[in-house]
Amino acid sequence: MTTLGGATRRRTILSSLGLLAASGLVLAGCAGGGGGGGSPSEPAPSASGGATDLGSVTLTLNYLAGGPNSGFMLAKERGYYDDAGIDVKIQEGQGSATTASLVAQGNSQFGYADGPAAMQVTSQGGDLVILAPVLQTNGFSTMSLKSSGITSIKDLVGKSVGVQPGTAQANLFNAVLAANDVEASSVNIVNIDPSALVGSLLEGQVDAITAGADSQGVQLRDQGADINEILYKDSGVPTVGLSIIAQKSWVQDNAELVTAFIGASLKGWDDARNDPEAAAAATLSAFPAAGTKEAFVKQLNVDIPLLCSPGAKSLGLFPKDNWDKTYDLLVKYLGLPDTDPITAYYTEDYLPKDLPSC
Repeated sequence: MTTLGGATRRRTILSSLGLLAASGLVLAGCAGGGGGGGSPSEPAPSASGGATDLGSVTLTLNYLAGGPNSGFMLAKERGYYDDAGIDVKIQEGQGSATTASLVAQGNSQFGYADGPAAMQVTSQGGDLVILAPVLQTNGFSTMSLKSSGITSIKDLVGKSVGVQPGTAQANLFNAVLAANDVEASSVNIVNIDPSALVGSLLEGQVDAITAGADSQGVQLRDQGADINEILYKDSGVPTVGLSIIAQKSWVQDNAELVTAFIGASLKGWDDARNDPEAAAAATLSAFPAAGTKEAFVKQLNVDIPLLCSPGAKSLGLFPKDNWDKTYDLLVKYLGLPDTDPITAYYTEDYLPKDLPSC
């Protein structure tokens, strides 16, 4: 395994998040409910006589702000959290695995992370549960320049593939290889700093990269690159995508707040799929240095078809058959223990009654 450097993109994130990025999935002391995120205040009637004040919470995103998480910013801008009586602080993340670890340790009440990354943390003793899949199918892909001739996963044998350590797509890449009968040892995995990932492909430092169709795929095309894109969901790994997560023990003690948060968030995502321009504008307003409105719209348009998986009837409600497929893939290819059923990793108990339909 090789590592390529690159100037790390700096953002204002909790100091504990940076420490977690270095330690990966270290989960010592996961069961504690304290930490930098704090506990929400006791519910109390608001001074205005409106919604009950359910307290203040932090939501840590999967990565940097952009189209893939824009529904939360739109919900906040349109006052849906305020209407529900929740003061929500949204902060950027450093990859799904890091976000999942942060939430499991009690340093952020809610997280937005790839489902399999959260399940891995839970399987290692993390106090974590998936509450509502937002992107019901992952949008990851293996990308290469068309000139490389890589059109299938089997074409990666003997090639170098750039990955971002700690990200969901990196963690799932071995499952993609295994599902296509490719030995992991036959591919040269190169660890690359997120800021250098796209450049490493364009400059020929690697033959392919694993990345998000809604992120690096958009960037590459914007830079005029002619690429081949092999989606994970079309390569035998259609796992659950980005989901709302929280500490299981904390959720049990804050049921009303959790249901209200999910309802307000999904209302924001329902608006986002119907008005990508507004979602992009809300994201740019909240995180002015994150990118451009045009880029966010392009990213979100890639993600909108992933909001509902085959067979789904509502946003946030992942069909049981699809949960079973995710579980089977993770057990078979990523070493997820089969000692606990799939229902140990998620719950539907806190979903609001009226979910936006697919």
